[in-house]
Amino acid sequence: MTELNPYIPFLSEITEVIKHTEIEFTFRMTYSGDVKPGQFFEVSLPKFGEAPISVSGIGDGTVDLTIRKVGKVTDEIFENYVGDTLFLRGPYGNGFDIANYKGKEILLVAGGTGLSPVKGIVDYFSAHPEDCKGFTLLVGFKSPKDVLFKKDFEEWEKNLNVIMTVDTPEDGYCGKCGLVTQYIPEIPIKNSDEAVGIVVGPPMMMKCTITELFNVGFKEENIWISQERKMCCGIGKCGHCKIDDTYICLDGPVFNYTKGKFLKD
Repeated sequence: MTELNPYIPFLSEITEVIKHTEIEFTFRMTYSGDVKPGQFFEVSLPKFGEAPISVSGIGDGTVDLTIRKVGKVTDEIFENYVGDTLFLRGPYGNGFDIANYKGKEILLVAGGTGLSPVKGIVDYFSAHPEDCKGFTLLVGFKSPKDVLFKKDFEEWEKNLNVIMTVDTPEDGYCGKCGLVTQYIPEIPIKNSDEAVGIVVGPPMMMKCTITELFNVGFKEENIWISQERKMCCGIGKCGHCKIDDTYICLDGPVFNYTKGKFLKD
């Protein structure tokens, strides 16, 4: 029996394009199969290359891929709209396991585009608030114009404790300002010994956030992170994402902090 070549992508149709900012769109793609928040697909276009994109939403026969226009491949992807097709490989990586968080108090802290790979977790507990003892989403953006998933925030706020902050306010902005870390001590966690923390964002933001979680009593074995690295092959062959003996594309990108704390370049 001939094995399929894991490098060969499949065609996926764009069913919807959602604009968040001038350089960040969500492409809703056809896909049937198992997928978890935090996993990623390699998205490609012939002659232009491919790029790893995290899953930002899971639907019935679709996945959402939120893409930032920052280079050759993503620039070309932005020229494609509903009815067009892109090539996908994946999903890759281990993702976030919702079962790890059910029945717990949950504090999810995200910075900027770090909200994309954990959006599926927020979506799940927003739709099933009875499955946890409490859920706080704390997310920071550079400015009001950089806010992603604005319509989703309106839904999340109905069932979850949502705190959004920006680094640089603009005229007319009436929300919270400052770093996400300054709001962690204010969050009403009933039992920090058993509460779970999920942290995704720029490396320095993650480091400072985890320090604050320790300060309010979180245990390191109850914290999960997602490592952001350039993942090329997705199957542990090229070595681009290797840190010591760990392949981020295979062993991650999601790690419990007891393992993730050792992953340093």
